Amino acid sequence: MEEVDVELSITLIPGAGFHQKHLGFEWGPGDLSVYETNYKLQGPRSAGSPFVHIVRRDEDICSPILRKLFNESHLIFVGLQKIKEDMPSKNKKSQFVSISKNYRSVIRACMEELQQNAVSTQNGSLASQYGDQVSILLAIELIWNLCEVLFIDAAPAGSLLLQLLDWVRLHKSDVDAKAREVLQSDSPTQHQSYWDVVISLVLQGRMDEARQVLSKQASLRAESSSVFRRMDGLLQTMPIFNVRASGHAFPKLVKNVYKLQLSSSICHTDLVFVLQSSMNMFLGPRASPEPLDIILLSAFEFDLIALNNWWFVAHLTDLLDHCKLLQSHNLHFGSNLREFLVLEYASGLFTHHSLWQLAVDYFDHCPEFGRVYLELQVERVPLDTERKAIKVLRICEDRQMSEQVRSICKIMTKRALRNNRLGSALSCSIRAKDAAFLQDYSNKGSFTDLDLLDNLGPAMLLSDRLTFLGKYREFHRLYGEKRFSEAARLLLSLMTAKIAPRSLWMTLLTDALPLLEQKVVIFSVDQTYELMSCLEELNSGTKDSNLTDQDEDIESTKTELLRLALARNLTMAIVKEGTIET
Repeated sequence: MEEVDVELSITLIPGAGFHQKHLGFEWGPGDLSVYETNYKLQGPRSAGSPFVHIVRRDEDICSPILRKLFNESHLIFVGLQKIKEDMPSKNKKSQFVSISKNYRSVIRACMEELQQNAVSTQNGSLASQYGDQVSILLAIELIWNLCEVLFIDAAPAGSLLLQLLDWVRLHKSDVDAKAREVLQSDSPTQHQSYWDVVISLVLQGRMDEARQVLSKQASLRAESSSVFRRMDGLLQTMPIFNVRASGHAFPKLVKNVYKLQLSSSICHTDLVFVLQSSMNMFLGPRASPEPLDIILLSAFEFDLIALNNWWFVAHLTDLLDHCKLLQSHNLHFGSNLREFLVLEYASGLFTHHSLWQLAVDYFDHCPEFGRVYLELQVERVPLDTERKAIKVLRICEDRQMSEQVRSICKIMTKRALRNNRLGSALSCSIRAKDAAFLQDYSNKGSFTDLDLLDNLGPAMLLSDRLTFLGKYREFHRLYGEKRFSEAARLLLSLMTAKIAPRSLWMTLLTDALPLLEQKVVIFSVDQTYELMSCLEELNSGTKDSNLTDQDEDIESTKTELLRLALARNLTMAIVKEGTIET
C-alpha cells in the first residue's frame, strides 16, 4: 500500500479545524485501488473510514481461457525449479530451451482458443476483449521468443542470424497470403500491397520469390527496365540462407534488423548499435518509434522490460535467473529481482477463488520472503467451505506453520460447534493441539498436556501428526520404564515408516543416543544400519536456510556424535551376534 502526498483540497468544518485530503493507491496483479485519507491539521480526530475506489480490476485473472495459461505454466515453473544446480551447463541449456518452448506453446494454445472465441461470439464487447487479449499474447510470445533466441539458446554469431530469421518468419506469417492476393489480382503492380510484399520477402531472405514479384513490374515498364535489372542482379547475388520460409504485419524495428543482418554474419554485441542506427535512419528526426519497437530494442539491449503483465515478467525473469543472467540486476531493497516479481505474481493469484492454490508453490520457491508472504496470505483466504479449510490446513501443516494451523482449527472448531457437529469440533481442537505439541517439544524438549496425549485413543488416527505424537509419547513411556528394546524398535519405526515429520528426525536420532551408549547392546546390526541410513538421508537433503551459523554448528556436532555412537554400537552388535551364532 502506497500513499501519494498530493493535496486535493482543504475543507473548513465548523468546530473541527482544517482537514487535508491525501490520495493513496494499491496496485498489483489483482486490481488497482485508489483510496482517500483525511488528516486533520488541528482539533480532535474525527471518526469514519476513508473511501476506497476500485479503479480497474484485472480481467485476465477472471478469464477461463487465461486461467489455463496460469494452470499449465505453473506445472512448467515447478519443473524448472527441480533442475539441479550441479548439472553440467550443456545439459542445463538444452533443458532451459525446452522449458522456454513449453511456455511459448502454452501461450500459443491460449491465443488460438481466444481467436476462435472472438470469431464465434455474437457479443461485440466480448469479441473486442478477446481481440485485446490476443494482441497482448502475440506481443508476449514475440518478446519471449526473441529473448529465447538471444539469451537462453544464445547461439554464436552465425547461427544467431539464422535463428533471428526463423524468429521474424514465425511472427510475420501473413506474407504468403498477401503475395497470393497480389499475384492473383488483375493488376498485381497496382495492388496496394505490391511493394509491401516485395520488401517483406526480401527481409525474410526469400530472394527468388521477391525477384518473381518484381518481374511483374519490369515487364510493364520498359523505360525502367535497366533499374529493375540492377535490382534483380543485387537480389540474385545477395546472401541466401537455407532456412525454412514461413511467413505477420510486423514492427518497423524488426524489418530493419533483417535488412542489415542479411548483408553480414553480425554478432549479438553489434546488434544494439546497428539497431539504433537503423531506427534513427528509418524514422527520421521527427517520427517516434512504436511502443513494441521500444520493448524489442530493450530486449536486444538486455534492459529490464517493464510490462503490466505479471504472468509474463514473473515467468520470463525466473527462467533468465536460472540461466544465470540476472546477477547484475539487484534491487536496492528487499529480495532480488526474480523473487520480487514472483512474489508479486503469486500475491495476485491469491486474490482468485481457485488460483490461490497455485500461488503456494511460487511462494515455496522464494527462499528469502516466500514463507513470510505465504503466512500473511493464508490468513486472508476466506474459509467458505470445510473442504477449502482442510486444503488450507494441509498446506500449513505440510510447512509446519503452527500458528496458522491453530488459527484455522479454531475457526473450524467454532463453525462445527455452531452446526452441532461435536465430532468435527473435537477433531479440529485436537488437530490444533497437535501443532502446539510439536512446536512445544521442539522448543523445550518435553511435552505439555501429557494427560491429553495419554488418552488420545482412536483420536490418534485423525491425523498423521496425532499418530506420531501418540507413538512418540509411547516411546518416552517405554524408555521411562526401562523397556529399552521395545523403545528402540518403536523409535526406529517412526522414521523408517515415515510417521515422524522429517524436520524431527534429528530429534529422534538424538533420542537414540542414550540407547546407543548403553553398556548392553540395544540396537541390532540391521537396526544400526537403518539408523545410519536415516542419518545420511537427513544430511543429504536440502539444508534449512533459516538456520544461523551457531545452529549449523550444533547440528554438525550432533551428526558427528551420532556417527561415532552408531559406529561403536555396530561394532558391539556384530561381536554380540557373531558370538551368539558361534
